[in-house]
Amino acid sequence: MKNFLYITDQDEYTDHSFIGAFFEKYLGKHMNVHILYFSHYKADFEKKDSKRFVLPLKFKNNLLKELEKNQIDIKSYDFIVVRNDIELLKDIQKAKIRYNYKVGFRLSFPKRIAKLKEDEANNKKTFFDIIGDKIQSYKETNIINECDIFIPSTNQMKEEFFSSINIKTFPVPTGIDPEMLHENIQHVEDFKRFIYAGTLDNLRKFETILEAFSQINNNLFRIVISTKDPEYAKNMILKYPNLKNCIEIHNAKNKQELLDLIAKADIGLSILPNIALFNTSTSIKIIDYYSSAVPCIMTNNAKNNTLFKDNVEAWFCDFNKKSIKAKIEELLTLSKEEVAKVGENGQKKLLDIRNYEKIAQDFATELNLI
Repeated sequence: MKNFLYITDQDEYTDHSFIGAFFEKYLGKHMNVHILYFSHYKADFEKKDSKRFVLPLKFKNNLLKELEKNQIDIKSYDFIVVRNDIELLKDIQKAKIRYNYKVGFRLSFPKRIAKLKEDEANNKKTFFDIIGDKIQSYKETNIINECDIFIPSTNQMKEEFFSSINIKTFPVPTGIDPEMLHENIQHVEDFKRFIYAGTLDNLRKFETILEAFSQINNNLFRIVISTKDPEYAKNMILKYPNLKNCIEIHNAKNKQELLDLIAKADIGLSILPNIALFNTSTSIKIIDYYSSAVPCIMTNNAKNNTLFKDNVEAWFCDFNKKSIKAKIEELLTLSKEEVAKVGENGQKKLLDIRNYEKIAQDFATELNLI
């Protein structure tokens, strides 16, 4: 089998459910896969096991030399793929001729563009930011076009943010691990238990969802929020005193804690503003919900409504208070069995078309054609 090195942009202690499932477990069936993480704390290189390495962040600028110092044979790799980090990608490209490997760039999420949009939402974006973004996008496109393969999360992400990239492209979207499904735990109460898992900020405008819930004239729902900034969430819900007894706030410490919360829910919330940043890839929270067969209410956009069927595998609404309120009121009238059936249908759809095992097999085939 060919040898494959995946250089992440992540700390060793970050949740690696996607990387572990797709690259280590499933791509690892077709290639000898090594995965490199970084550490802010360690002083020396560490080989965690036969597949995973950890490199102190201070050695990032001399990454290949440092790996060689620790008996990692760079010439043995047929492919080196860099995740998100353009500056590191340039270093890997410079050494390509010397070591004779193929280079790939993985764009999991356009973080630079997300920061620009966040600044815009917070009224911090300037004219110079806009010009700088255009210049940076041009530079990044040229660098990526020097690779052998581009690996965005979706083709839509490429077309929206990097339409001038002209190299071989293979999208690897967020998907479902068929070996990591979780039982949906049905509660006995009459109310519907909604869950939101993820970031809360001005860009995501979660207040719009809370406003919709606050105008519903019954108490047949509860909202569970899991976020890494619970103080932000607490301050947000102060604006809606009538929801005080309907909301629980959690800060899941790891993936397992989060999945345990999701498994106890009835309906997942993934209603996001209708902007390109959110419309070009499937939110990881949607995948987490359906891993427990928890059906999801989500924004009605081209990405979602080509993946799921409305009222069969998910529910769609527009991102405004009136549409969200109407959809929630409709869902409150459904039986537990009707809700659960939508979750089962959605999970089955993802297992069919967003299955990491199948995608990894196709990806390995594509790599071998380079």
